[in-house]
Amino acid sequence: MDGAEGFVLAGGRSTRMGQDKALLQVGGRSLLDLALDKLRSIGVAAPRIAAARSDLSSHAPVVPDLHPGCGPLSGIEAALAATTQPLNLFLPVDMPLLPAGFLNWMLQRAQITGAWITIPRINGRPQPLCAVYHRDLLRPITASLLAGDYKVVPVVTAAARESQAVDVFDTERLASTHPELLAFSPLPLYRWFHNCNLPEDMAGIGNALVLSQ
Repeated sequence: MDGAEGFVLAGGRSTRMGQDKALLQVGGRSLLDLALDKLRSIGVAAPRIAAARSDLSSHAPVVPDLHPGCGPLSGIEAALAATTQPLNLFLPVDMPLLPAGFLNWMLQRAQITGAWITIPRINGRPQPLCAVYHRDLLRPITASLLAGDYKVVPVVTAAARESQAVDVFDTERLASTHPELLAFSPLPLYRWFHNCNLPEDMAGIGNALVLSQ
């Protein structure tokens, strides 16, 4: 897609999972490959992996953290430092049920609104790792990391407010007025954002994944 790049956030330590989340297999494919293919399917050319590890480079080019050990905000910073495009779509490796159609819709929304941040909310909770960020957020994000502030939502929201361009939307409310969103997946909206942190979170993912594609 013109004017946009895509990144999979795969820098977590997987301590609660007990094994490497990125390479967990679902239906014979890793969570990482599922995420990368999802970005490719919506026209994001050559998606990259934001992670403080080089062992994933056989799947796609890896953009290493500039400030390792500072959480996902460091991965976002590294991606924004590496991007050549104004808009950048981020997809966490551990949300395999997010429909590609929704990601494409969210990216188109960001192109229309011109917002520096586009973040969905589900059940009132922001999902800042499934979001679209403008590359001009790089400077304030780096400043926050250097100051020891690693919380994604407060940092990016404060940075974007400098330009009066913040779009944090409620997925459920939007779907009630834009029913075409519901056609992206037969799964209920809250399942789209199912996060695989624990071994039990993987239960039933395979069957749900078939429905979400």
